[in-house]
Parts: sequence; structure tokens; C-alpha cells
Amino acid sequence: MRRPGAACARIGPVSAPLSTGLDPLIAARLKRDAAGLVTAVVQRHDNGEVLMVAWMNDAALARTLATGEATYWSRSRQELWVKGETSGHRQAVRSVALDCDGDALLIRVDQTGPACHTGSPTCFTDVLRPKPVERTG
Repeated sequence: MRRPGAACARIGPVSAPLSTGLDPLIAARLKRDAAGLVTAVVQRHDNGEVLMVAWMNDAALARTLATGEATYWSRSRQELWVKGETSGHRQAVRSVALDCDGDALLIRVDQTGPACHTGSPTCFTDVLRPKPVERTG
């Protein structure tokens, strides 16, 4: 649910890392890749299903924590995007957890509509079956 008066338009590129609004204690724990991004694994809050993987920079994480709306960094468009801003398939954030190494986030959400841009409920629909491991002894 959007805050009253919150903008619905694209947020655009963020150039100044100090102006992101992210708590400095959180920012200090993040281990970002060369592009300044952290992997965000998105999970359905009610049943634990993994919905998608996305990327967050400091601004996306700060906005997500401040608004409760899942906001990510689009590597292809080079800008922030709020999940579902055009499709209506929003993600209301229930919790955000940082892994022990600081290089991944687990975002637990209430998903409205499908999570995948293909219209699928999850982005993980192609199941690959590994060869069974033969146990000895």
C-alpha cells in the first residue's frame, strides 16, 4: 500500500550514494558487487514460495524500508522501479533480512497477482532435474 502523497512515477537513476537515505549502519553491512548492487531474493510471506530474484542498490533498499513497497534497481533501464507500478502486481513488503555475509537480502512479501513478467506466479517455473546421486556404504 502506497503512502498518501507518494509518487507513482519512475524514480530514475540515483547518482549520489550519500543521498540515498539508507541507515548508515545498514549500509556499512552491505557487500555490494562492482555495480553497487546486492542480490534480493523475493519470497512469498504466507507460504515461503520463492517468487523472483532482483537487484537492489542503497536507494532501492532505503525506499523499500521507508515505504513498504518493493523497489528494485533495473540493470537494463539503469533506474529504480517499484514492482507492479505499471502492471498492478505489487509486492507489499512484510520483512527484509540481510544474510550473514551481507551480500544478499531476503525480501518477504504479500504478492498481488503474478510475480513474473511472463504472467507466471513465480519466475522459477523451469525445473531442472539433476541426475540422482548414487549412495554407497
